[in-house]
Amino acid sequence: MKPAVLERGDIFFLYRPVVEEEEPRGLPDVQRFFVVLKPDRAQKLRLLVVGRKRLPDVERHERFWGFVDRVAGSADDIEPQLRSFAYETKTRGKRHEPAVRPTGEGVYAITLLSGQMYLSYALELPAHPSEVQQAFRIASEASFVLSIKNPEAATPPGLGLGEKDKPDYPERLHAEFRGRRFEREDVRLLDFPGAEFILIGAGRNAEEAYGAKVTARREVDALPDIFRDLQLRKERHPVRPLFEGKWA
Repeated sequence: MKPAVLERGDIFFLYRPVVEEEEPRGLPDVQRFFVVLKPDRAQKLRLLVVGRKRLPDVERHERFWGFVDRVAGSADDIEPQLRSFAYETKTRGKRHEPAVRPTGEGVYAITLLSGQMYLSYALELPAHPSEVQQAFRIASEASFVLSIKNPEAATPPGLGLGEKDKPDYPERLHAEFRGRRFEREDVRLLDFPGAEFILIGAGRNAEEAYGAKVTARREVDALPDIFRDLQLRKERHPVRPLFEGKWA
């Protein structure tokens, strides 16, 4: 069977160091790992958070939880959230949140095969993934089983979002769950902040495994999409991880 392509677009990977850490050197120095999906021919950006601060290992078929942090109509609605900022605390005074660092960009496809969605991507930058990409398990290409959690289904203690952060699905979409814990066929359920999902490492070669072709389209000397589509400015966001695969 050939998979149905539900969506294609650009994918971006970013991380934010922990508070007050401007020179991270590994995952212990990382506060959050983000994945941004920008579908083709749609005025939409989804900012996803992956709970374990890296992608699942596809060889070990790891299973990671994540959630949709924000859905924006343009970069203007999402870029300010990615900058550095300061805030006051009662016990420690003024604290500083470092800006996110871009650490990869490429293209993706969400496909449907035998009643199950798969998220597959091909990396375009950096040209040669290095230590930062290895830490986040960002391979040159990979595929993941993608399932979206029913907000009414029980969540193990200590996991998942609080009740106030659950997605506000309209009745017609909520009906897609049909009482099941997970929905595996409708990508529209990712268009709501608070939507929770499971990623399971599936394989390296999407075309070989699922017949879904995802081809990187590197453009020599072109401005990386991550700066244009997310409006990131190099003076605000260290770019060494994106171009050299080195921590910054």
